[in-house]
Amino acid sequence: MLLAIDTSAGTSVAVVDPETRTVLAERSTEDSRRHAEVIGPFLQGVLDDAGITAADVTGVVAGMGPGPFTGLRVGIAAARTFAVARDVPFLPLVSHDAVAAEATSEADGPVVVLTDARRREVYWSVHDQTGTRTAGPGLARPADLDDVLGASRQLPRVTATTIPAGRLGVLAADRLASGGSFAEDAPLYLRDPDVTMPGAPKRVGR
Repeated sequence: MLLAIDTSAGTSVAVVDPETRTVLAERSTEDSRRHAEVIGPFLQGVLDDAGITAADVTGVVAGMGPGPFTGLRVGIAAARTFAVARDVPFLPLVSHDAVAAEATSEADGPVVVLTDARRREVYWSVHDQTGTRTAGPGLARPADLDDVLGASRQLPRVTATTIPAGRLGVLAADRLASGGSFAEDAPLYLRDPDVTMPGAPKRVGR
């Protein structure tokens, strides 16, 4: 069984059967400020709902963003910790790819996926009709989005308030079965964290 976790927008956790590509259990919230509070209960909840234990998990799928620093690291840390504790593979995926896989099948064509980056900005990515990412992920202000997207500005736009962990798990199962590649094991913050360690003192101009 695959355990999938994403906290790049809201919080979503799911259990997926990799053989049948079936979502056995999923819990989600669009609240983007309570990741640390809900991640533990969601993890236990989906295991209980799916009728399995931690010992039945054969891989842990993690949405790597893009997402704000504080929320994104909660899900990635939980996924890594679970994978290490159970000695199972850690499977990183770009979060937008899960949204695109579902959206392109409904739109029957290419789409632009958007998620809230806060600070009056959005994360964006462009996907072709198969769900494959052709540009991004990137960061932009909504007013600049048309210029950033260029020729893709006319494509349908899908704004996700949470990333469906079930779809993330199904996508991972597809890639495992086909020998497809996973994302780099590095969070996609796309901007510096809000709090940084002080560096060298700034020079004072004359």
